[in-house]
Amino acid sequence: MEPDTAVMRTQVAIVGAGPAGLLLSHLLGNAGVESVIVETRSRAYVEARIRAGILEQSSVDLLHEAGLGERLAREGDEHRGIYLQWPHERHHLDFVDLVGRSVTVYGQTEVTKDLGRAREAAGQEIRYEVSGTAVHDLDTDHPYVTFTGPDGTHERIDADVIVGCDGSFGPCRAAVPDSAKRTWERTYPYSWLGVLADVAPSTDELIYAWHPDGFAMHSMRSATVSRLYLQVPNGTDVAEWSDDRIWEALATRLGHGQDGWTLTPGPITEKSVLPMRSFVQQPMRHGRLFLAGDAAHIVPPTGAKGLNLAVADVALLAPALTALLRENNPKLANAYSDTALRRVWRCTHFSWWMTTMLHQSGDPFDQQLQLSQLRWVATSEAARTGLAENYAGLPIGF
Repeated sequence: MEPDTAVMRTQVAIVGAGPAGLLLSHLLGNAGVESVIVETRSRAYVEARIRAGILEQSSVDLLHEAGLGERLAREGDEHRGIYLQWPHERHHLDFVDLVGRSVTVYGQTEVTKDLGRAREAAGQEIRYEVSGTAVHDLDTDHPYVTFTGPDGTHERIDADVIVGCDGSFGPCRAAVPDSAKRTWERTYPYSWLGVLADVAPSTDELIYAWHPDGFAMHSMRSATVSRLYLQVPNGTDVAEWSDDRIWEALATRLGHGQDGWTLTPGPITEKSVLPMRSFVQQPMRHGRLFLAGDAAHIVPPTGAKGLNLAVADVALLAPALTALLRENNPKLANAYSDTALRRVWRCTHFSWWMTTMLHQSGDPFDQQLQLSQLRWVATSEAARTGLAENYAGLPIGF
């Protein structure tokens, strides 16, 4: 321990103040379990990160049950389904008709703000802008976290349990020794160029478009803000894509003019390139360290599963830790990794399936297989139902 280290004690030390960490602390707080959160970034940065925007029915239900649904109910945009499209064809899949479940457009930024305000109101201890975070003694009953506070003070949190909600590059995933884990990874040969535009959406529900030039997607964040994506090669420089070039490519791939539909352009306020990959690390527990969300798994965004998997993880983990710490009952904690991974692998497969069905690989044979698959999904009730069941969300604990 560094000299003059400030020491605090809690039941659960949570690394990462994104939606997974904040939601876990909220659920634990509702159950009477104390936690402290540490986060490398500032609160403003965390709340402004542009990420996912689609909540499964299970995620919406959980947020309401946890007392976090007031603004979601008021401002979220419930969607019955999505459109699947390829040149000269557009088909609507109605999830409510097919499986009795819908999805809700509500940005991860908004979920994070709601959680941050709820935790602030509850007096949650959150240490933002820390550095040098490390986790220790994970194989003992007395794990702890060390870090340096924003004022340079060395600090330590002694805990019964540590939970890594710190994403792909945080210290928790890396703290699991190679001898105690297995990993699986798939890197896709394309990326997404994503843009935010201050313009009303040109569609009432999301459009997933297959096109010979590459995949495109029309999503939204609100009645006045559109979120759109284009398939681009890996390593693409955003500077190569002017606003005009982006809108021209979107118009082409999304079918501007097809059956009278028009894409309305507007001012682009944000551009970024998102690499596409799948990653799973298991088990999602090592000793007294538990992993949740992106710290344990990554999926390409095509299936809208990243945020929802994080919600499902902590929905399982909160009662498991509550039973462990309040009742000395380890049954759910011992089952956490296996239970969570069943859903993780199902969503990993669905995300891979959606991705490979819609993106151009450069192989003409693949193109014909994709078009055949799209026609099947659009015309077969069984195929539509399978897509709807996975997209709208499997039950937590599936």
